[in-house]
Amino acid sequence: MANKKLKHAKNTQGNFFVDTTCIDCGTCYWIAPDTFQRYEGEQSIVYQQPDEKKRYDSYRALYSCPTNSIGVESRDEIASEVIENLPYEIAPNIFHTGYHSPKSFGAASYFIKNKNGNILVDSPRFNKKLANKIRGMGGVKHQLLSHKDDIADTDLFHEEFNSTRFIHKDDAQKTSHYERFFEGEEVKEIFPGMLMIPVPGHTKGSVCYLYQEKYLFTGDHLAFSKKLNHLYAFKTACWYDFDKQIESVERLLNYSFEFVLPGHGAPYKSNTDRMKKQLETCIEWMKND
Repeated sequence: MANKKLKHAKNTQGNFFVDTTCIDCGTCYWIAPDTFQRYEGEQSIVYQQPDEKKRYDSYRALYSCPTNSIGVESRDEIASEVIENLPYEIAPNIFHTGYHSPKSFGAASYFIKNKNGNILVDSPRFNKKLANKIRGMGGVKHQLLSHKDDIADTDLFHEEFNSTRFIHKDDAQKTSHYERFFEGEEVKEIFPGMLMIPVPGHTKGSVCYLYQEKYLFTGDHLAFSKKLNHLYAFKTACWYDFDKQIESVERLLNYSFEFVLPGHGAPYKSNTDRMKKQLETCIEWMKND
């Protein structure tokens, strides 16, 4: 829980606050942009106290904050309701888990309810309440990891559910006991309705997962920028090869999808034609910015 003694001086006075342990991961201001914003490119603050309608998202941000830097002067009934509804559905049978981890700098993870076995895309921080909720939804059969930065507590979820972990071999340095590996740059159908698309660039072993030709889980490869108003890549947070990452974004032009579900940044929805134009804009920006 956030420390009241460490409240950021620029918070708007009221029930919600951010303390100075914030790492500026961006989680709160994409989940609850009407309450939180980035202050001087360093940390998040409460710039506007939420009204009753916005409190739900604000509590979601509180429970998702990887460093427990968001707090309230006093909790109300909505707080309990929110925590009981994590993970929460963002598209049919697609859920945002909440409980972001500091091990992945606050990256989002997603839970897919699937009749042939549920899927966890990247890893949240392990929380027993979350694990019990997921167990009640049928548990986790597969863990699909987009790259080495966002593995977080994948081992603990594996122990809890005996799930099979997938990762590209080029990004498997941190642990030696993944169950399934990808190699090279060949696109693979992992199981019906789920493609693994190698997208080296951010890291050497970065991959995207395309589900039902509709949902693209991108890890740290691709996200939507509200500031730029188009898809973009993290040029200042590229740990392998940005030119290679441009080629990887170009590869995505061969696929149709309507959702981009990133590790960092809000989920983005559009139609397939608009998404292709967004990719073209992104590629142009990557080449010329």
